[in-house]
This record gives sequence, structure tokens and C-alpha cells, in this order.
Amino acid sequence: MNTISAATGPTIRPRDRDAIVQALRAGVVPRLGQQHVQVGRADEVKALLTDIDRVADGGSSIRLAIGEYGSGKTFFLHLVRSIAMERKLVTVHADLSPDRRLHATGGQARSLYAELMRNMSTRSKPDGGAISSVVERFVTGALGHARESGLTPETVIRTRLAELSELTGGYDFAEVIAAYWRGHDTGNEQLKSDAVRWLRGEFSTRTDARAALGVRTIVDDASFYDQLKLLARFVVMAGFSGLLVCLDEMVNLYKLANTQARNANYEQILRILNDSLQGTAAHLGFVLGGTPDFLLDTRRGLYSYAALQSRLAENSFATGGLVDYTGPVLRLANLSPEDFYLLLTRLRHVFAVGDPAAYLIPDSGLTAFMTHCSNRIGDAYFRTPRTTIKEFVNLLAVLEQNPGTEWAPLVGAVVLEEEANPDLAPLPPDPVDPNSAQPEASPAQPRAASDDGDDDLASFRL
Repeated sequence: MNTISAATGPTIRPRDRDAIVQALRAGVVPRLGQQHVQVGRADEVKALLTDIDRVADGGSSIRLAIGEYGSGKTFFLHLVRSIAMERKLVTVHADLSPDRRLHATGGQARSLYAELMRNMSTRSKPDGGAISSVVERFVTGALGHARESGLTPETVIRTRLAELSELTGGYDFAEVIAAYWRGHDTGNEQLKSDAVRWLRGEFSTRTDARAALGVRTIVDDASFYDQLKLLARFVVMAGFSGLLVCLDEMVNLYKLANTQARNANYEQILRILNDSLQGTAAHLGFVLGGTPDFLLDTRRGLYSYAALQSRLAENSFATGGLVDYTGPVLRLANLSPEDFYLLLTRLRHVFAVGDPAAYLIPDSGLTAFMTHCSNRIGDAYFRTPRTTIKEFVNLLAVLEQNPGTEWAPLVGAVVLEEEANPDLAPLPPDPVDPNSAQPEASPAQPRAASDDGDDDLASFRL
């Protein structure tokens, strides 16, 4: 009989166990219990901890977390978010998509902002939807200060919000918060709801916003980044340490077929990068997740934009095993075979709800599984481990539901294929902006040549 390791780990709640197992079987990142399956990348986590502390101290930061497709970027971003919330930061996160971008003229940037606001999280509300509680906390703090100072609550609120007026859009932002206070003071739930809707970027016209709140602006494509800077200042006034913005699937910008739209998004990244590196933004941090192609491709990636290439170039001295974790680009190191073995032991422990006596597969089974995966797809099983983890959890599920089943034949039957990156295919071309200086070519003719070379040939239609 095989000997099962007696190593034990932390206690695991059934709720966390179910969330982890269900997420990994679906090939997605679990929203709960990441600490139970986190292995490796200690230096990268330490680098992001430094950034979080800088943001909490009033500074700014930006990191591009670059890793291969399926290597664990999304998991890393979720881990960083959970650490930031423990450090009293407010976090917002979203995945970029064809309908959500950093810069646009058709509402895609406002859509990204609205998604970020829906996913706003704090330590007490880690699952999103925290914007109302953040505003409520600001109002409650102002009421407490008003009682201590003898001033009226509205005076205290206006005084605190005065510093926002120096920022772009700050006056209307302050007016919306004041409107929320009036709704709070008079019991007008509709006014409070309208204020939160404005903060979430859910007003689509200025006319509606003016009728509901008396303000002349709304959160639109042009004000996306300025609104995040305002929000970072506001959450500090509400008693938090700062704002961390996590954007994943940045490769969707790389996939844009329209050169003008792609460069406009890269210009927005450049603006954020300059503000962060120069310390212009306060209490604001960014973590952007992308693949090496998104960064390094000199035809479509960030390196195709000369100003970004110069700022994101790697340290020429960090070669031959030397590393530098202080630059804006953070290359996520591949998991080693030892890290992957530890990951399998933790998954086994999670599946058994922390009870070593309930382990479904012995240590020799873990080794046999790794050997089988290595023979099937080589080193990719631990460098891009998403598919491998999914199959291992599926194996444990079968062993659990079929008591007495031998693990060895099942391990030999595991079918694995190396993951292919679907992000390299471009998106369909954007519809042409009628205000654009370059008109769309007719269906029978190719577009005029541009600096994008092959991109234009790829859009040729008959």
C-alpha cells in the first residue's frame, strides 16, 4: 500500500473548498481562498507589496504583469488585490474586451469604467459593489467631525471636497457627493441612488444628469482616467489608504485591427505611465496583465509605440540570472517543477478539506501524474499550468465519487494538450469614425497604406 504524506496545511472552510474546486475545474481563477493554493513568485509578490505601500503613503505606481498565456497572470492579479484590501486599499478590477477599452469614442471607455465601479471592493465587501459603502463611510466620517467641531455637516463635506475642485471634473464630482448627502439628510433615496449611478458612470446623457443632480458633466470616454484620479483622492477622504486598479486581458488592445484606435489606447497607457512614474497621481496604483506579445511585438504591441518602448525597456544589466523587480515591467517567473509539486499537494489538501486522512491520491500518485504530463506535453505542464491543474482536479473528482477506484490507471488515461494562445488573432476592424481624417476604403479597393504595414493588407476585402 502506498504511503500518504502526513504533511498538513491550514484549516480550510467547506465554502472555500467548494469555491476553489469549482473554479479550477472550469479553468478560471477562484475568487475565494487563493492563499490555499498560492505557490512560488515570492519576489514578484514582494515587489507589488512595495507598490501597495507606496500608494498607501500617497504615491503612485504602475506595473505590467507579463506572462505567457495560461501561466497564472489572472491568479496573480487576484492575489495582489486581496493583499491590497488587507492593507486598507479600495480595489477595482475589470477585463478588457472589444467593448471595454482605455480610450474610445463610442462608449467603450465608459463601459470599462462602469465595469470597474461594479467590481469595486474593500476588505468588508470583497466581492464588489462597494461604491455605496465607500460614499456612506465618507458621509458618516463627515457627520462625526461635524459633531466634534460644531459645524454643520454640509459645511464639513464642502470643506473636505474643496481640494477636489483643482482636478479635472472635480467640481461636479464634489456636487454629486453633496447631492448624496442631501439625499441622506432628507431621506430622499432616489437622490442617493442617482448620485451612486453618476459615480458608477451609468448616466449616458448630460441632460439626464443635469435633471437628476444639477451637474453638467457625466463620466464619458474622455474623462475615464481623470475620474479614476478623482476617485483615488475621494477614497482616502473616506478613510481608506488609496485605490488599486487591476486591468486584465490587456492583449485585447494588441488585437485591435484599427491602427488609429490601437495607438490611441497606447497613448492613454503612456499618460498613465508618465503620471505614475512622475508621481503626479496620488494614492493611485495600476496593475496591468498581458502576454509577452502585447508588450514586445514591435508591429502591434506596446513596443510599436516608440515612447512606450523607451520607458518599458528592460534593464540591460539584468541578465545572466540577475533580476530587477523595480521597473514597470514585471515578468512573472515560470513555476518550477518543485513549485508545481507543491501546488498539487495543496490542491489535494484543499480537496480533502484539510484532512490528511481523506487524501485521495498518495505522494507517488502526484509524481506519476507529473511524469505523465511531462511525457505528454513537456515542460509546458508547469510553465502554463492551467490545463494541467484542471485535469488534476477532474482526476480527484472521479476518485472521490468512485470509492475504491485505483488511481494509477486513471493517471495514465489523462489526456493533455499544450494550450494555444487565441489572443494572436486580430479582432474585426472597428467601424470607421465619420470624423476621422482617413475615410474607409470601398469594398472593392484596399485602404491607403499606413504605418501599420501588414495590418492594412490583412483588411483587404473583395
